[in-house]
Amino acid sequence: MTILVLGATGFIGQQVLLTLSQAGHPVTGLGRDTRQASARFPTATWIARDLRTLRQAADWLPLLDGVTAVINCAGALQDGLRDDLVAVQRDAMLALQQAAATRTTPPLLIQISAPENLASAGTAFMTTKLEADRALANSGLPHVILRPTVVVGRNAYGGTALLRAIASFPGVLPLVDAESPMNAVHVHDVAEAVLDAVEGRIVPGSDLVLAGEPTRSVEEMARFYRRWLGLADAPVIRVPSGLARPLSLVADLAGRLGWRSPLRSTAIRISGIGVAPDKARSTLTAPDPTLRLATEPAAVQDLWFARLYLLKPLMILTLSLFWIISGLVPLHDPVTTSLRFGASMSEGTALTVTIVTSLLDIALGLAILVQPWAKRAMLGMIAVSLAYLAGGTLIEPTLWLDPLGPLVKVLPSILLTLATLAVLEER
Repeated sequence: MTILVLGATGFIGQQVLLTLSQAGHPVTGLGRDTRQASARFPTATWIARDLRTLRQAADWLPLLDGVTAVINCAGALQDGLRDDLVAVQRDAMLALQQAAATRTTPPLLIQISAPENLASAGTAFMTTKLEADRALANSGLPHVILRPTVVVGRNAYGGTALLRAIASFPGVLPLVDAESPMNAVHVHDVAEAVLDAVEGRIVPGSDLVLAGEPTRSVEEMARFYRRWLGLADAPVIRVPSGLARPLSLVADLAGRLGWRSPLRSTAIRISGIGVAPDKARSTLTAPDPTLRLATEPAAVQDLWFARLYLLKPLMILTLSLFWIISGLVPLHDPVTTSLRFGASMSEGTALTVTIVTSLLDIALGLAILVQPWAKRAMLGMIAVSLAYLAGGTLIEPTLWLDPLGPLVKVLPSILLTLATLAVLEER
Protein backbone atom coordinates (compact mmCIF):
# COMPACT_ATOMS: atom_id res chain seq x y z
CA MET A 1 0.00 0.00 0.00
CA THR A 2 1.24 3.44 -0.94
CA ILE A 3 2.15 6.48 1.13
CA LEU A 4 1.32 9.82 -0.50
CA VAL A 5 3.71 12.68 0.31
CA LEU A 6 2.39 16.18 -0.38
CA GLY A 7 5.02 18.82 -1.10
CA ALA A 8 7.45 16.02 -1.91
CA THR A 9 9.64 18.32 -4.02
CA GLY A 10 10.40 20.61 -1.06
CA PHE A 11 13.19 20.67 1.50
CA ILE A 12 11.34 18.57 4.10
CA GLY A 13 9.26 16.61 1.60
CA GLN A 14 12.23 15.18 -0.29
CA GLN A 15 13.85 13.92 2.90
CA VAL A 16 10.57 12.40 4.12
CA LEU A 17 10.09 10.66 0.77
CA LEU A 18 13.68 9.33 0.83
CA THR A 19 13.42 8.08 4.43
CA LEU A 20 10.12 6.29 3.83
CA SER A 21 11.42 4.76 0.61
CA GLN A 22 14.62 3.52 2.30
CA ALA A 23 12.46 1.92 5.00
CA GLY A 24 10.73 -0.13 2.29
CA HIS A 25 7.48 1.82 1.92
CA PRO A 26 6.10 2.40 -1.60
CA VAL A 27 5.91 6.18 -1.95
CA THR A 28 4.11 8.57 -4.27
CA GLY A 29 5.31 12.15 -4.33
CA LEU A 30 2.99 15.02 -5.20
CA GLY A 31 4.35 18.43 -6.14
CA ARG A 32 3.71 21.39 -8.38
CA ASP A 33 6.71 20.69 -10.61
CA THR A 34 8.12 17.19 -10.29
CA ARG A 35 10.63 17.15 -13.17
CA GLN A 36 13.81 17.50 -11.10
CA ALA A 37 12.56 15.48 -8.13
CA SER A 38 11.48 12.57 -10.34
CA ALA A 39 15.01 12.48 -11.78
CA ARG A 40 16.51 12.45 -8.27
CA PHE A 41 14.13 9.76 -6.99
CA PRO A 42 13.22 7.58 -10.00
CA THR A 43 11.97 4.71 -7.83
CA ALA A 44 9.08 6.81 -6.48
CA THR A 45 5.84 7.45 -8.32
CA TRP A 46 5.26 11.11 -9.08
CA ILE A 47 2.14 13.21 -9.53
CA ALA A 48 2.41 16.79 -10.77
CA ARG A 49 -0.43 18.69 -9.14
CA ASP A 50 -0.97 22.11 -7.60
CA LEU A 51 -2.67 21.97 -4.20
CA ARG A 52 -4.55 25.14 -5.14
CA THR A 53 -6.56 22.97 -7.56
CA LEU A 54 -7.45 20.37 -4.90
CA ARG A 55 -10.00 22.30 -2.86
CA GLN A 56 -12.93 19.87 -3.12
CA ALA A 57 -13.19 16.38 -1.64
CA ALA A 58 -13.87 14.98 -5.12
CA ASP A 59 -10.48 16.28 -6.25
CA TRP A 60 -8.75 14.07 -3.70
CA LEU A 61 -10.68 10.81 -4.10
CA PRO A 62 -8.68 9.46 -7.08
CA LEU A 63 -5.43 10.33 -5.31
CA LEU A 64 -6.37 8.30 -2.22
CA ASP A 65 -6.93 4.98 -4.00
CA GLY A 66 -4.67 2.39 -2.37
CA VAL A 67 -3.14 4.98 -0.02
CA THR A 68 -2.58 4.06 3.63
CA ALA A 69 -1.05 7.35 4.80
CA VAL A 70 -0.84 10.93 3.57
CA ILE A 71 2.06 13.09 4.74
CA ASN A 72 1.49 16.82 4.33
CA CYS A 73 4.87 18.52 3.90
CA ALA A 74 3.43 21.29 1.74
CA GLY A 75 3.09 24.89 2.78
CA ALA A 76 3.87 28.49 1.95
CA LEU A 77 5.21 31.35 4.03
CA GLN A 78 3.11 34.15 2.61
CA ASP A 79 0.64 34.95 -0.15
CA GLY A 80 2.20 35.84 -3.48
CA LEU A 81 1.94 35.34 -7.20
CA ARG A 82 2.60 31.60 -6.84
CA ASP A 83 1.19 31.04 -3.34
CA ASP A 84 -2.26 31.18 -1.78
CA LEU A 85 -2.17 30.36 1.94
CA VAL A 86 -5.91 29.87 2.34
CA ALA A 87 -6.07 27.55 -0.66
CA VAL A 88 -2.96 25.47 0.13
CA GLN A 89 -2.82 25.37 3.91
CA ARG A 90 -6.52 25.43 4.77
CA ASP A 91 -8.95 24.67 1.95
CA ALA A 92 -6.95 21.87 0.32
CA MET A 93 -6.34 20.23 3.71
CA LEU A 94 -10.01 20.45 4.73
CA ALA A 95 -10.97 18.89 1.39
CA LEU A 96 -8.40 16.12 1.97
CA GLN A 97 -9.91 15.40 5.39
CA GLN A 98 -13.40 15.24 3.91
CA ALA A 99 -12.24 12.85 1.19
CA ALA A 100 -10.38 10.66 3.72
CA ALA A 101 -13.53 10.41 5.83
CA THR A 102 -15.39 8.76 2.94
CA ARG A 103 -12.95 5.84 2.79
CA THR A 104 -13.94 2.58 4.44
CA THR A 105 -10.50 2.52 6.03
CA PRO A 106 -9.34 6.13 6.23
CA PRO A 107 -5.64 6.76 5.62
CA LEU A 108 -3.45 8.02 8.42
CA LEU A 109 -3.01 11.79 7.97
CA ILE A 110 0.30 13.20 9.17
CA GLN A 111 0.44 16.98 9.22
CA ILE A 112 3.78 18.82 9.32
CA SER A 113 2.78 22.07 11.00
CA ALA A 114 4.54 24.64 13.21
CA PRO A 115 4.70 25.43 16.95
CA GLU A 116 1.47 27.08 18.09
CA ASN A 117 3.29 29.76 20.05
CA LEU A 118 4.27 31.33 16.72
CA ALA A 119 0.63 32.41 16.38
CA SER A 120 1.47 35.42 18.57
CA ALA A 121 3.23 36.91 15.51
CA GLY A 122 -0.24 37.36 13.99
CA THR A 123 0.57 35.97 10.54
CA ALA A 124 -1.69 34.40 7.94
CA PHE A 125 0.86 31.59 7.76
CA MET A 126 0.03 30.42 11.29
CA THR A 127 -3.68 31.25 11.07
CA THR A 128 -4.22 28.95 8.10
CA LYS A 129 -1.94 26.24 9.52
CA LEU A 130 -3.82 26.18 12.81
CA GLU A 131 -7.24 26.10 11.12
CA ALA A 132 -6.24 22.94 9.29
CA ASP A 133 -4.64 21.48 12.44
CA ARG A 134 -7.75 22.04 14.57
CA ALA A 135 -10.04 20.60 11.93
CA LEU A 136 -7.83 17.51 11.73
CA ALA A 137 -7.74 17.12 15.51
CA ASN A 138 -11.56 17.22 15.61
CA SER A 139 -12.14 15.11 12.50
CA GLY A 140 -12.10 11.68 14.14
CA LEU A 141 -9.62 10.55 11.49
CA PRO A 142 -6.40 8.73 12.42
CA HIS A 143 -3.80 11.48 12.46
CA VAL A 144 -0.53 12.76 13.87
CA ILE A 145 0.46 16.43 13.97
CA LEU A 146 4.17 17.21 14.12
CA ARG A 147 5.31 20.77 14.87
CA PRO A 148 9.02 21.10 14.12
CA THR A 149 10.87 24.26 15.05
CA VAL A 150 13.32 25.70 12.49
CA VAL A 151 14.28 22.82 10.20
CA VAL A 152 17.94 22.72 9.15
CA GLY A 153 19.96 20.29 7.11
CA ARG A 154 22.81 19.73 4.70
CA ASN A 155 20.76 21.59 2.12
CA ALA A 156 19.18 24.96 2.77
CA TYR A 157 16.06 26.83 1.75
CA GLY A 158 14.32 30.00 2.88
CA GLY A 159 15.33 31.28 6.30
CA THR A 160 18.19 28.84 6.79
CA ALA A 161 19.59 29.78 3.38
CA LEU A 162 19.43 33.44 4.41
CA LEU A 163 21.23 32.66 7.67
CA ARG A 164 24.02 30.94 5.74
CA ALA A 165 24.26 33.96 3.44
CA ILE A 166 24.55 36.31 6.41
CA ALA A 167 27.13 33.99 7.98
CA SER A 168 29.26 34.30 4.83
CA PHE A 169 29.22 38.12 4.93
CA PRO A 170 32.73 39.54 4.53
CA GLY A 171 34.18 40.71 7.84
CA VAL A 172 30.95 41.14 9.85
CA LEU A 173 27.72 39.42 10.86
CA PRO A 174 24.80 41.83 10.26
CA LEU A 175 21.89 40.46 12.31
CA VAL A 176 18.37 41.59 13.11
CA ASP A 177 16.99 40.21 16.41
CA ALA A 178 20.36 38.64 17.19
CA GLU A 179 19.25 37.60 20.70
CA SER A 180 15.98 35.98 19.59
CA PRO A 181 15.74 32.24 20.32
CA MET A 182 16.20 29.95 17.35
CA ASN A 183 15.52 26.37 18.22
CA ALA A 184 16.41 24.06 15.35
CA VAL A 185 15.81 20.45 14.43
CA HIS A 186 17.57 18.49 11.71
CA VAL A 187 15.48 17.51 8.69
CA HIS A 188 16.57 13.88 9.14
CA ASP A 189 14.97 13.86 12.59
CA VAL A 190 11.76 15.30 11.18
CA ALA A 191 11.71 12.52 8.58
CA GLU A 192 12.44 9.88 11.24
CA ALA A 193 9.52 11.18 13.31
CA VAL A 194 7.27 10.82 10.25
CA LEU A 195 8.52 7.26 9.80
CA ASP A 196 7.77 6.55 13.47
CA ALA A 197 4.23 7.84 12.98
CA VAL A 198 3.72 5.75 9.83
CA GLU A 199 4.97 2.60 11.57
CA GLY A 200 2.94 3.17 14.73
CA ARG A 201 5.68 4.16 17.15
CA ILE A 202 3.92 7.51 17.55
CA VAL A 203 0.34 6.92 18.63
CA PRO A 204 -2.40 8.25 16.30
CA GLY A 205 -3.98 11.34 17.79
CA SER A 206 -0.61 12.71 18.94
CA ASP A 207 0.13 16.42 18.56
CA LEU A 208 3.83 16.93 19.22
CA VAL A 209 6.37 19.71 19.04
CA LEU A 210 9.61 18.46 17.51
CA ALA A 211 12.57 20.42 18.88
CA GLY A 212 16.31 20.05 19.08
CA GLU A 213 18.46 20.61 22.13
CA PRO A 214 19.63 23.11 23.16
CA THR A 215 17.82 26.27 22.06
CA ARG A 216 20.32 28.79 20.72
CA SER A 217 20.05 32.43 19.75
CA VAL A 218 20.08 33.70 16.16
CA GLU A 219 23.61 34.99 16.80
CA GLU A 220 24.83 31.61 18.03
CA MET A 221 23.39 29.86 14.99
CA ALA A 222 24.94 32.43 12.65
CA ARG A 223 28.34 31.94 14.30
CA PHE A 224 27.95 28.16 13.97
CA TYR A 225 27.23 28.46 10.26
CA ARG A 226 30.20 30.77 9.81
CA ARG A 227 32.49 28.15 11.35
CA TRP A 228 30.77 25.43 9.32
CA LEU A 229 31.54 27.37 6.13
CA GLY A 230 35.19 27.55 7.18
CA LEU A 231 35.27 31.30 7.82
CA ALA A 232 36.96 33.13 10.66
CA ASP A 233 34.78 34.57 13.41
CA ALA A 234 33.51 38.11 12.86
CA PRO A 235 31.93 40.84 15.00
CA VAL A 236 28.15 41.11 15.06
CA ILE A 237 26.49 44.28 13.83
CA ARG A 238 23.07 44.48 15.45
CA VAL A 239 20.74 45.91 12.82
CA PRO A 240 17.71 47.71 14.34
CA SER A 241 14.48 45.93 13.46
CA GLY A 242 13.14 49.20 12.10
CA LEU A 243 15.69 49.05 9.30
CA ALA A 244 14.44 45.61 8.33
CA ARG A 245 10.90 46.85 7.65
CA PRO A 246 11.73 48.64 4.37
CA LEU A 247 13.49 45.48 3.22
CA SER A 248 10.46 43.39 4.12
CA LEU A 249 8.21 45.74 2.12
CA VAL A 250 10.44 45.28 -0.92
CA ALA A 251 10.48 41.52 -0.31
CA ASP A 252 6.67 41.49 -0.04
CA LEU A 253 6.47 43.26 -3.40
CA ALA A 254 8.86 40.69 -4.84
CA GLY A 255 6.56 38.01 -3.44
CA ARG A 256 3.71 39.49 -5.44
CA LEU A 257 5.90 38.94 -8.48
CA GLY A 258 6.53 35.30 -7.54
CA TRP A 259 9.84 35.53 -5.63
CA ARG A 260 9.79 33.70 -2.26
CA SER A 261 12.18 35.87 -0.29
CA PRO A 262 12.91 34.89 3.34
CA LEU A 263 12.93 38.63 4.13
CA ARG A 264 9.16 38.97 3.71
CA SER A 265 7.18 40.49 6.55
CA THR A 266 5.96 37.11 7.85
CA ALA A 267 9.54 35.95 8.45
CA ILE A 268 10.51 39.28 10.03
CA ARG A 269 7.56 39.12 12.45
CA ILE A 270 8.34 35.54 13.43
CA SER A 271 12.01 36.44 13.85
CA GLY A 272 10.98 39.21 16.23
CA ILE A 273 9.41 36.78 18.69
CA GLY A 274 11.86 33.94 18.01
CA VAL A 275 11.31 30.21 17.57
CA ALA A 276 11.36 28.18 20.77
CA PRO A 277 9.66 24.94 21.89
CA ASP A 278 6.03 25.41 22.80
CA LYS A 279 5.83 24.55 26.50
CA ALA A 280 2.06 24.11 26.25
CA ARG A 281 2.55 21.06 23.99
CA SER A 282 4.17 17.69 24.46
CA THR A 283 7.64 17.83 22.96
CA LEU A 284 9.54 15.16 21.10
CA THR A 285 13.16 16.05 21.73
CA ALA A 286 15.62 15.51 18.91
CA PRO A 287 19.43 15.53 19.06
CA ASP A 288 21.39 18.75 18.65
CA PRO A 289 21.16 19.46 14.89
CA THR A 290 24.55 21.17 14.83
CA LEU A 291 26.22 17.89 15.82
CA ARG A 292 24.82 16.20 12.73
CA LEU A 293 25.71 19.17 10.55
CA ALA A 294 29.25 19.06 11.92
CA THR A 295 29.56 15.53 10.49
CA GLU A 296 28.50 16.89 7.07
CA PRO A 297 31.31 19.39 6.44
CA ALA A 298 30.72 22.25 4.07
CA ALA A 299 32.44 22.25 0.71
CA VAL A 300 33.35 25.10 -1.58
CA GLN A 301 29.97 24.90 -3.35
CA ASP A 302 28.27 25.66 -0.01
CA LEU A 303 30.34 28.82 0.26
CA TRP A 304 29.45 29.73 -3.33
CA PHE A 305 25.76 29.25 -2.57
CA ALA A 306 25.93 31.33 0.61
CA ARG A 307 27.72 34.21 -1.12
CA LEU A 308 25.53 34.12 -4.22
CA TYR A 309 22.30 33.99 -2.25
CA LEU A 310 22.24 37.72 -1.49
CA LEU A 311 23.81 38.60 -4.84
CA LYS A 312 21.11 36.80 -6.82
CA PRO A 313 18.38 39.45 -6.38
CA LEU A 314 20.94 42.16 -7.15
CA MET A 315 21.92 40.33 -10.33
CA ILE A 316 18.29 40.15 -11.43
CA LEU A 317 17.69 43.80 -10.57
CA THR A 318 20.86 44.86 -12.41
CA LEU A 319 19.80 43.02 -15.54
CA SER A 320 16.34 44.53 -15.32
CA LEU A 321 17.64 48.09 -14.99
CA PHE A 322 20.26 47.54 -17.71
CA TRP A 323 17.65 46.49 -20.24
CA ILE A 324 15.01 49.02 -19.22
CA ILE A 325 17.48 51.92 -19.35
CA SER A 326 18.94 50.60 -22.61
CA GLY A 327 15.46 50.84 -24.05
CA LEU A 328 14.54 54.21 -22.56
CA VAL A 329 17.68 56.10 -23.61
CA PRO A 330 17.15 55.70 -27.39
CA LEU A 331 13.47 56.64 -27.02
CA HIS A 332 14.54 59.99 -25.57
CA ASP A 333 15.66 60.98 -29.09
CA PRO A 334 14.89 58.11 -31.47
CA VAL A 335 15.58 60.11 -34.61
CA THR A 336 19.16 60.89 -33.61
CA THR A 337 19.68 57.31 -32.43
CA SER A 338 18.43 55.92 -35.74
CA LEU A 339 21.15 57.87 -37.57
CA ARG A 340 23.67 55.37 -36.15
CA PHE A 341 22.50 52.95 -38.83
CA GLY A 342 24.06 55.24 -41.45
CA ALA A 343 23.28 54.52 -45.07
CA SER A 344 22.59 50.83 -44.48
CA MET A 345 18.82 51.43 -44.31
CA SER A 346 16.29 54.16 -45.02
CA GLU A 347 15.47 56.79 -42.39
CA GLY A 348 11.97 55.38 -41.88
CA THR A 349 13.21 51.82 -41.49
CA ALA A 350 15.99 52.90 -39.13
CA LEU A 351 13.51 54.82 -36.96
CA THR A 352 11.13 51.85 -36.86
CA VAL A 353 13.94 49.45 -35.89
CA THR A 354 15.09 51.87 -33.17
CA ILE A 355 11.63 52.13 -31.62
CA VAL A 356 10.85 48.40 -31.87
CA THR A 357 14.17 47.29 -30.37
CA SER A 358 13.89 49.88 -27.58
CA LEU A 359 10.43 48.62 -26.65
CA LEU A 360 11.72 45.03 -26.80
CA ASP A 361 14.54 45.93 -24.40
CA ILE A 362 12.08 47.50 -21.95
CA ALA A 363 9.74 44.49 -22.17
CA LEU A 364 12.57 42.06 -21.39
CA GLY A 365 13.74 44.25 -18.50
CA LEU A 366 10.26 44.19 -16.99
CA ALA A 367 9.63 40.50 -17.69
CA ILE A 368 12.68 39.33 -15.74
CA LEU A 369 11.16 40.83 -12.58
CA VAL A 370 8.23 38.38 -12.73
CA GLN A 371 9.46 35.02 -11.45
CA PRO A 372 7.46 32.71 -13.76
CA TRP A 373 8.71 34.72 -16.75
CA ALA A 374 12.29 35.22 -15.59
CA LYS A 375 13.86 32.21 -17.29
CA ARG A 376 12.23 32.94 -20.64
CA ALA A 377 13.14 36.62 -20.29
CA MET A 378 16.81 35.74 -19.74
CA LEU A 379 16.84 33.37 -22.69
CA GLY A 380 15.27 36.19 -24.68
CA MET A 381 17.97 38.59 -23.48
CA ILE A 382 20.69 36.23 -24.68
CA ALA A 383 19.01 35.70 -28.05
CA VAL A 384 18.40 39.43 -28.57
CA SER A 385 21.96 40.28 -27.49
CA LEU A 386 23.39 37.83 -30.00
CA ALA A 387 21.09 39.27 -32.65
CA TYR A 388 22.32 42.78 -31.79
CA LEU A 389 25.92 41.65 -32.08
CA ALA A 390 25.31 39.96 -35.42
CA GLY A 391 23.23 42.82 -36.78
CA GLY A 392 25.61 45.49 -35.57
CA THR A 393 28.57 43.67 -37.09
CA LEU A 394 26.85 43.34 -40.46
CA ILE A 395 25.27 46.81 -40.62
CA GLU A 396 27.90 48.96 -38.91
CA PRO A 397 31.07 46.96 -38.09
CA THR A 398 32.88 50.15 -37.00
CA LEU A 399 30.78 50.04 -33.82
CA TRP A 400 33.32 47.51 -32.51
CA LEU A 401 35.87 50.34 -32.52
CA ASP A 402 33.54 52.95 -31.01
CA PRO A 403 35.20 54.46 -27.88
CA LEU A 404 31.99 53.90 -25.90
CA GLY A 405 32.00 50.21 -26.83
CA PRO A 406 28.28 49.68 -27.63
CA LEU A 407 28.95 46.19 -28.97
CA VAL A 408 31.76 45.24 -26.60
CA LYS A 409 29.53 45.95 -23.60
CA VAL A 410 27.02 43.37 -24.80
CA LEU A 411 29.48 40.55 -23.98
CA PRO A 412 29.61 41.07 -20.17
CA SER A 413 25.82 41.52 -20.27
CA ILE A 414 25.49 38.06 -21.82
CA LEU A 415 27.82 36.58 -19.20
CA LEU A 416 25.85 38.18 -16.35
CA THR A 417 22.65 36.77 -17.86
CA LEU A 418 24.18 33.28 -18.07
CA ALA A 419 25.40 33.51 -14.45
CA THR A 420 21.94 34.62 -13.26
CA LEU A 421 20.29 31.87 -15.24
CA ALA A 422 22.62 29.35 -13.56
CA VAL A 423 21.44 30.32 -10.06
CA LEU A 424 17.77 30.90 -10.89
CA GLU A 425 16.46 27.62 -9.47
CA GLU A 426 15.11 27.87 -5.92
CA ARG A 427 15.17 24.17 -4.98
